[in-house]
Amino acid sequence: MKVSSNKLIDLFVYYKELMLTIFSERESKAMLLILFEHYLNVDIIEYTKNPERRINESEMLKVHFAVKDLMQHRPIQYIIGEARFLDFELLINEDVLIPRPETEEFVQFIVKSENFSSKRIAVLDIGSGSGCITISLKKLLKADVTAMDISKKALTVAAKNANLNNATVKFLQIDMLDENQWDLLSQYDLIVSNPPYVLESEKVLMNKNVVEFEPPEALYVTDLNPLKFYKNIISLSQQHLRLDGRLYFEINEAFGKEINDLLIAEKFRQVHIQKDMNGKDRFVSAIK
Repeated sequence: MKVSSNKLIDLFVYYKELMLTIFSERESKAMLLILFEHYLNVDIIEYTKNPERRINESEMLKVHFAVKDLMQHRPIQYIIGEARFLDFELLINEDVLIPRPETEEFVQFIVKSENFSSKRIAVLDIGSGSGCITISLKKLLKADVTAMDISKKALTVAAKNANLNNATVKFLQIDMLDENQWDLLSQYDLIVSNPPYVLESEKVLMNKNVVEFEPPEALYVTDLNPLKFYKNIISLSQQHLRLDGRLYFEINEAFGKEINDLLIAEKFRQVHIQKDMNGKDRFVSAIK
């Protein structure tokens, strides 16, 4: 079976039917509209008004190969090379995680908690990845933000995103697990982190597009030591978080109590666990 013509409507119908062998109708339609807007500069309004519009062979091939990638479960954000996070456009590739709705909630939780502050604050984002948290806090809190990550490739993506969004950020390549590198850091009013927290044993519950394409080092921890990043960040915060400074985490829903206990044991105050939109323990705040 081939596309019957080079009209938008025929292209849409053909590829939607093909994608229905893997995706739901809602997913198929949504992803095709994203591809149409990205490759053909046709949004849903234009498509609805002018479904008979013809496109050239080069444009058809772009959509064809994009759908082919989708059928191999490659995430659409990696295919088009971009993602939206809150009100910010981000460049995305396989060197960084795709930003999640929960992490948008995490940023909103931080911003709401910090809105009372009138002074200019210094923020450290540990494990910045694409820079989604870094850039959002820079823009929304008008803070002085430093971002650190172990991955040089991830930092390259984050720096491009900072430039794209006119956000001045200091980037540092640091392994948070190596205490010898902490001397490169300053003192901060806020330390935030969304570190790897998915258990290796939870891979079987995850979609193929995540397991096969997203960087595993940014996602997974061993079942034997699931809190290693949190322990190290708490230790780092003892040295680099100012007195009365705030610490914010995104967490695995299964370990809220354990992280609460870690913070209490290290003399952090006002430890608070916030549930996400699905009612799961997801965000933690504490005061040093």
